[in-house]
Formats: sequence, C-alpha cells, structure tokens
Amino acid sequence: MIRWGFTLVIGMVVSGVCAYGQHGAEGGDWRHYAGDQGSTKYSGLDQINAENFADLKVAWRWESADKALEGKAPATPFFFRGTPLVVDGIAYISTGLSQVAAVNATTGETIWVHDPKSYDRGPVTHGMYHHRGVEYWTDGEEERIFISTGGRQLVSIDAKTGEADPNFGNDGWVDLLLDLGREVNARNIGDNKPPVICRDTVIVGSIIMDFPTTKRNPPGFVRGYDVRTGKQKWIFHSIPQEGEFGNETWENDSWKYSGNTNVWTLMTCDEELGYVYLPFGTPTSDYYGGHRHGDNLFAESLVCLDAETGERVWHFQAVHHGIWDYDFPAAPNLVDITVDGKDIKAVAQVSKQGFTYVFDRVTGDPVWPIEEREVNSVATVPGEKLSPTQPFPTKPPAFELQGITEDDLIDFTPELRAEALEIVQDFVIGPMFLPNHVAGHDGKKAMLQSPGVGGGANWPGASIDPETGILYVQSQTQPSAMALQKMDPNRSDLDFMISTGAMGGAVGPQGLPLWKPPYRRITAIDLNKGEIAWQKPFGWGPVDHPALKALDLGPLGDPFPKGVIAEGGILLTKSVLVSFLVDLDENGDAATPSNTRLQAYDKSTGEHICDVAVNRHLHGSPMTYMADGKQYIMIAGGGKTEPSELIAFALPDSK
Repeated sequence: MIRWGFTLVIGMVVSGVCAYGQHGAEGGDWRHYAGDQGSTKYSGLDQINAENFADLKVAWRWESADKALEGKAPATPFFFRGTPLVVDGIAYISTGLSQVAAVNATTGETIWVHDPKSYDRGPVTHGMYHHRGVEYWTDGEEERIFISTGGRQLVSIDAKTGEADPNFGNDGWVDLLLDLGREVNARNIGDNKPPVICRDTVIVGSIIMDFPTTKRNPPGFVRGYDVRTGKQKWIFHSIPQEGEFGNETWENDSWKYSGNTNVWTLMTCDEELGYVYLPFGTPTSDYYGGHRHGDNLFAESLVCLDAETGERVWHFQAVHHGIWDYDFPAAPNLVDITVDGKDIKAVAQVSKQGFTYVFDRVTGDPVWPIEEREVNSVATVPGEKLSPTQPFPTKPPAFELQGITEDDLIDFTPELRAEALEIVQDFVIGPMFLPNHVAGHDGKKAMLQSPGVGGGANWPGASIDPETGILYVQSQTQPSAMALQKMDPNRSDLDFMISTGAMGGAVGPQGLPLWKPPYRRITAIDLNKGEIAWQKPFGWGPVDHPALKALDLGPLGDPFPKGVIAEGGILLTKSVLVSFLVDLDENGDAATPSNTRLQAYDKSTGEHICDVAVNRHLHGSPMTYMADGKQYIMIAGGGKTEPSELIAFALPDSK
C-alpha cells in the first residue's frame, strides 16, 4: 500500500541539469547556515587536519551583543546557539535576543550591531530567548542579511552598514503576524532559525507552541517574500484549506481550527531547480489526535515547493495522523549519488524515528522502496482514531533503537537485569508506533516510546560529504515515557493532553538508563549503497558509575545533559569530522565548562583522533572558514549563567 504520493511539475527539463548547493561551502566562505544551500555542513578546507587538530588554540572570542542589553531589555538570553556565516572575512551572527552582528572574522572585533528590538514585541514561544542564525543574499552588487526573529519580524539588513533596508517591507521589516490568514495568539508563534532564500524569494517557517491547552493554535503556514521589497509572493497552507489538495485528510472540518504543522527547523534549497524542501512538524496537539481525525497532510511530511510560486511539486508523509511528536526535526540534505549505476540528484531526510528517507529530489520518487506496513492501531484513548499503517523505508537501515522489548533492557550484570525487568512492568512496551496511553490504564504508568520525542535525530540533523555520498548523523537513544490525562472541560477544549511528568523517560536500575547502550551515537550511511558504513558510540557515557566501574566497559555514548534535547552537530572537512562533547556530573547535569571538548574523528572509520579543551559550554553547530590565509573553526557557546560567546579556533602561526 502506497500513500505518500507526489506531483511532478509538467514540462520541467531535468536532463543535463547540474544542480548546485550540495557541493559544500566554497571559496573559504560559509555563506549559509549549513555551509551551502543543500545543508551539507561540508568544507573542502584542509589546513586544519587530523595531524594538527590537537594544536588548535583559541584565536579570539566575541561576547554576544546581548551583553549590552543587560538591565535594559525585558528578557534574558537562553543558551547561545547561533551558527555564524562568514562572507569575505566578515562573520554574521544572530544573538539570543534576535540582534544581528557583523564581526571581523580574523580579529573578533565588532563591525556593527543591528537591534530590531524583537524583545519589545512580547514573550517568545516556549519562553526561551535563543536563535540559530541568519541568511545571506547578494545579487552581485547589493548584500543583505535576513533574520526571522523571535518577535515575529522578517528583517532585511544592509550587510555593509548594518542598517535596515528602507525598501524592504515597512522600514526594513515585515510583520509576520499580518498575513497568516487567521487571527492568532501572538505569544504562541515566532521563529528562531534563519529563513532560506531561493531564486530571490525569502521563505519563512515558524516555531509554534507545542503544549497549548486548546485545540486551536496558530497554523504553520509557510510564506515566500520578495527579497527586495518584502512583498508576500505566496503562502503554502500546510493545513490545506477548503478545496485544496489534502483537505479531505482533516476530517470533520478540523482544518478550520487545527494548528502547528509548521517548519520549526531548518530548510533547504536547490537554486538550480528553483525548489525548496520543507520538513513539517506535528499538528495540534502533538500527542492526541481525537480532534483531528484523518491522515492530516502535510503534517510530518517532506514537501517540495516551487520557490517562485509556492506551488507543491511533490510530497511524502512519514507519519499518518501523528501522535508521537515525530516532527521532521532537521534540514533535508541534498546530495548527488549513484545507485546501481544510475546518477540521482537526491534529497535525504533524517528523522526522529531513526529513519533516513531518500528521494529523487526532482520527482519525489523514493530511491529505495518505502513500504506501508501494518501497525497497532487499536486506540486505548477515548476519541482517538489511528492509522492502520505507517511508512517504513527498506533502505538504508534505521540508525536508532526503534521500539522496546525486554531484549533491549540493560543487562551488564544479573542484578541490573533483574531490576530492569521489574521496572519495565509498570510500562507498555512494544514496537514503534504504539498507541498512546492514558496514565494508569490497565495498571500501567505510561507507554515507553522509542525513539523518544526528542529523537533519534533532532535539529542538528545530518551532514553530507559530497565527495563520497556518505551521510553522517548524530542521534540519541532516549525513549520517552508517554501518558495522557483527561482534561477538565472548564479549562480546556482538548479531551486529553500529555500528562504532567511524562516524556522524561523511565529511570533505570540505580539511576542508569533502563535500556542498553549506546546512549548517543554517530552513524555513517553510504547513500550510494543504502548501507551503514560504520556506527560508533559518541562519548564514554556512565562507565564510572559504581555498578559499572569494575566492568572495564568501552564507550557507551553520552546522554545529553538534563533539560537538553539536542545540541551541536557535525562539521565535515576534507580530512576530519568535527563535533563536541560536554561531560556530565553524577547528577546528569553539564559538568564544568572546562570539561567541554571540541573533537576530531576519522570520517572513514569513526575512530576518535583527539580533543581540544574548551573553557565554555558549547551549544551551536561548528563551522569553518578561511580568512587572511588562515583556516578557523568557529562555534557558539555559553548563555544563561555563562557569557555568551563566539569562539574561533586556529593553528598557531608557527604551525
């Protein structure tokens, strides 16, 4: 049974087209969030390599421009998570309070700061003031930096002067609340990621409140704006309106009030084709679908749009009627591959489920079959109506633990195993896509969902080596304990919501994870073959726990610190894979900043090469660039109780 479907633009000439945007950052610059428009996170620079990585030193530090707003702005920045761009020796970065700064990429000196005063437009969604980056555009003469702010603004800034472009929107910005076609609660919508620009169209998604107490929430409609004027060119209704394709998948007119179904993560563009690739999230509410029966297109779908018109070219839905918070959490990756002798312009999408879906990015045809398989659809939650099937890719293999059985429980010692078996009796376990659970039903606390709501993969996503066609993805094994509770009709028009205290997982024996390691891993997937090239635990994990210390275990993989769903990501250069780890203390919290390590790995084997100590907790994705003949690696860190800093590493001048 096939339900994913696609629509191909008639008359598109594709033979002989050499699409770009998937070949990595070029010319020593890093012009887009992921290096290029294809989200490869790859650079061919090799001045820093496996032999000298350990010699890296901090070249300069830049403290966030938010420091100057302390005591003045009505908000406090969260973690500093931005990934800077570098163009012609100038770095451009967004701050937690949605300011934009230009910084000399050789010295770290501030050139200009633009403050759109996003914080004056009310609280941000989820209450966390953080931002992931900006987008760069040029026509060869004019240069602009674009930010989509937490305060619901799309701002165009002159890259040379730092001044807002007076020809764009209303004195340099567009109010993103004005053209959704619905009145919305402003507090429940905003943005914290860069827009994407494709063929002079600025394309904007949104972050939307995940835990509303009403079935009505802002819709995640995606919009395209003229890069020069700010005029809206099109709007794509991710929840199809009356008469639109897919509207029938929202039963009982639920399309009229349902929200979310948004692109909260990064987007990808193929400039040559003029296509943009959008990874959509779950509808309102994330965990109960009794108010929105049906498959709910385009939720949890990868959608390819024509960037000029906003018309749908093709789509694939990865989850029908989602109740597991299985958003597509990361940017799709563009890569040219060769499969069984056939050259394919591909797009690969990693998922929270631990799947990698691979398509011909022109037509939407799966590179390998994707099968609709029967799943347990017997709902135990009143009012719920589940899909009887879900899509399963036949290749590549999953990169994460999917579902939980007793065989997956921790078993380092007989004592730990016995305790794990006793603990799990309080939970519903089984394969992936289990029906959700009402707390206390049949004497069970919750359903153990694996991968959990944080994935699998999350916003750092995957990286692609365009020279080899190998995809690299970090993921975590952290199942969630999922339970729903009945709502008071005087307080909510939702029949059920996620239970207080759910989603935190299940505490295993002696405070260890309930399941077997690795608890975090890096997987290399050869997209030419659809096979896993290698998979390694990422970090040592709890090997020093009193119950494990005498066992002389190898790496188990590091869980994320408490309260952190995902961090970091993978930078690929010609010679090494670069990421970072934050060591944890005995309580599972981030240890001291001096226990943070920038790391290098061998791309072909996954073997650890070396560490570089960093005196700051890191939170952004690493990137690299060349300035004045020297290669740098730069990453953002700090925030909350630490100074928010960009940190640039380089080799000493004598190296």
